[in-house]
Amino acid sequence: KISAHRNYSKVSNPPRRPYEKERLDQELKLCGKYGLKSKREIWRTQLILTKIRKAARELLTLDEKDPRRVFEGQALLKRMVRYGLLAEDEMTLDAILQLTTQKFL
Repeated sequence: KISAHRNYSKVSNPPRRPYEKERLDQELKLCGKYGLKSKREIWRTQLILTKIRKAARELLTLDEKDPRRVFEGQALLKRMVRYGLLAEDEMTLDAILQLTTQKFL
């Protein structure tokens, strides 16, 4: 039986300028270096990273003692450590903003 509920959110976001030479060369290098199947895999990781960084930026605008910043900030940092993107000693929201696509791949 097929479920009636579907998740229609986009998984990847293609670039705005399709023929920007510098970006094309960089994507090709990443594909070769990490053995990716297609450039869509790069775009997917960039979209994930964008969402994570956006959440961190939003939390940084809140007051340090704000309960939402404390709770969601810790959850976000623990998730990054679990993914292996951050080390235990660099668990700050500023460190999340320093993440790059290469670190994610």
